[in-house]
Amino acid sequence: MTHDSILILSCNDGAVDLALEELRGVASDAVLLEKLAEDVLLVDAGMPFAALAATWRRTPPIFVRHLAPVQVVAPLGGHTGDPAYLARMLPAALPPLETTQSFSVQARVLADAAYKPFDLNTPLSAALSGESGPPLDVRAPAQVVTVICAALKTWQPDPQLLLGGAALGKGTRLAALAGVSLAVDNLSSWGGGMRRFAREEGQISRAEFKLLEALEVFGIVLPSHGVALDLGAAPGGWTRVLRRAGQYVTAIDPGELDARLADDRGVRHLRMTAEHYLQAEPDAFDIIVNDMRMDARDSARVMAAYAKLLYPHGWALMTVKLPEHDRKPVLDQTFAILRPAYTLAGARQLFHNRSEITLYLKPRR
Repeated sequence: MTHDSILILSCNDGAVDLALEELRGVASDAVLLEKLAEDVLLVDAGMPFAALAATWRRTPPIFVRHLAPVQVVAPLGGHTGDPAYLARMLPAALPPLETTQSFSVQARVLADAAYKPFDLNTPLSAALSGESGPPLDVRAPAQVVTVICAALKTWQPDPQLLLGGAALGKGTRLAALAGVSLAVDNLSSWGGGMRRFAREEGQISRAEFKLLEALEVFGIVLPSHGVALDLGAAPGGWTRVLRRAGQYVTAIDPGELDARLADDRGVRHLRMTAEHYLQAEPDAFDIIVNDMRMDARDSARVMAAYAKLLYPHGWALMTVKLPEHDRKPVLDQTFAILRPAYTLAGARQLFHNRSEITLYLKPRR
């Protein structure tokens, strides 16, 4: 173990085993030290954070949603004095921030304490920015100060990590685990990878957040006045997102679309299955999206058949529903079905995914 190999890893609470498998695929000596929460893991990667982050910047993992280094461990009391204590002590203990780049403090409180994340963010941000410090930007920071307040049950930090040489007592011990990193090294610029969107007037379903997050994570720019195909469209959440972005949408689903789409001339609703539409002299499209609830391999077969309908510059997004068991073999089979038709441009389990992942596909021809 080295003092720069301790990190906090976040993932979907149902994908801990898959996230650890991904970590060990890059860092074979990685060890799980503690589960700080169902979706937050404290690990010793066995390699420096910077080296792991550089690897995952080139090839992002699917199931690991966010990671951050642990460079300082500060014992806490759980009382209202903790935020002021951290604001006073952490700025000097952490690696210095680059003053020309924006920053954000991302705090999470994962144990019983007399304060919330906002109570930590405000004084610590003020202490770090100061008169000549870096500018604060909570929405798009270049660098991030991560502070996780959690109860440590078994892990004993290396003395090099402990703030001021303090010791952690026996039993359940409350501590702040803090570190500084570039936002691009964290896999997500949002704390814990928890990308939240405000609910909009006219929103049809929460599934819209999945599409919005996917477009952002994969850096997808929608074409001007593009033509899109939404497979399994009902009740129409993804269709609404595409229409708001100026796309003309063909929505395929035997079920009804939400009444709010009924008078939209930019939506053509065909009440049939995806299989039937494929046999009915279909059109060509810039975009194909698929959020159908079906076996991952069956959905992949549908998408592989639809690849011929994409323009050469086109792309596709699909969600892949994973079973409760044998998830890795099913995912491998799904990829094998898609590869002859598509290049896999991205694959992530997003914050708004549940027991599924989202794939970004580009036609091979």
